[in-house]
Amino acid sequence: MPLPGLPSVDPVSNIGEDHTPSLRFMTFVGRITTMARIAVTDGMAKDAVALLEQAGHEVMLGPIPAEDLAAGALGEFDAIIVRSATKLPADVIAASGDRLAVIGRAGVGVDNIDIIAAASVGIPVVNAPRASTQSVVELTIGHLLSSIRHIPRSDRGMRDGKWEKKAMKGTELSGKNLGLIGFGRIAQGVGAVAQALGMTVHTYDPYLPPKVAKAQNTTLHKKVETLFSNCTHISVHCNLNDETHHLVDAKRLALMPGRSIDGIACGNHVVNCARGGIIDEEALLAALNQGTIASAALDVFEIEPVPQSSPLLQHQNFHGTPHIGAATLEAQARVGRDIAHAIMSVLDGGTCETTVNAHLLK
Repeated sequence: MPLPGLPSVDPVSNIGEDHTPSLRFMTFVGRITTMARIAVTDGMAKDAVALLEQAGHEVMLGPIPAEDLAAGALGEFDAIIVRSATKLPADVIAASGDRLAVIGRAGVGVDNIDIIAAASVGIPVVNAPRASTQSVVELTIGHLLSSIRHIPRSDRGMRDGKWEKKAMKGTELSGKNLGLIGFGRIAQGVGAVAQALGMTVHTYDPYLPPKVAKAQNTTLHKKVETLFSNCTHISVHCNLNDETHHLVDAKRLALMPGRSIDGIACGNHVVNCARGGIIDEEALLAALNQGTIASAALDVFEIEPVPQSSPLLQHQNFHGTPHIGAATLEAQARVGRDIAHAIMSVLDGGTCETTVNAHLLK
């Protein structure tokens, strides 16, 4: 069952069976429907592929090499659906010609797509922001609990023949301040669960109306520094951009109090299930080595896959997951359906509420 208060997804009608070779500059009246050629490069749930095919569209599954993309391979398609693996920078978009009508991101973040370049040639970029909310909320809470109760470290010790019961004394989430960097759907879901567990929730989000934080019983900070100085537990929930790159750095980590509002010396704990690069990983490792940070848990990294030689992977108080925030059966089914409906809405000449570059389109 979804967490209370998390948004549901409204269905969009399917497209019918008429055909046309190109969609970009067509004017649609009523429900004039078309057949489109759609590239799905990073995988997609079978039922979502079936939705597109049942609407009369041709779906091509499989990766397209970067050199082929740069050479104009997208000129053969009316739409492309990607996840995070396929990169669509300005040169790839420019090389696509006049046929490509819409780009779909099966997920939330669009940092692998140049949405400005797409808008400059009239291509809307749509995403599926709601589909993975529940999954990322649960993974974030899982990382928080794993950190404070030493679950990964205990497991590794037992596999090595150790029974370190006394050394694995943990703390509780109840009675602690949780700081959320960004306060969108996922952060609000995390906050709801955290409050149910007895935590007090704080957030830093310069674009958030204060009334939203108030409605969620959350303390909104004007400066990210005061968030860090008030919270022993920090979780990242913002996009990666020039403003947020290495937002979590050595100076801010050093501000964390180490002792919670209930008087427990619980240490400081950091979780990131949003985007790699928001946390300065070198600063995080140094803070772990110095004991400034008691634990760190990351699902996303500056370089993915993470090199096996990464010193973070060797630290006993670090644990990670390989970018699996949306990797649940339920989320994959939802994200496939959502992006399929979004793509078909645009191809059918309609608008899509999840068009991330709508404000830039001419």
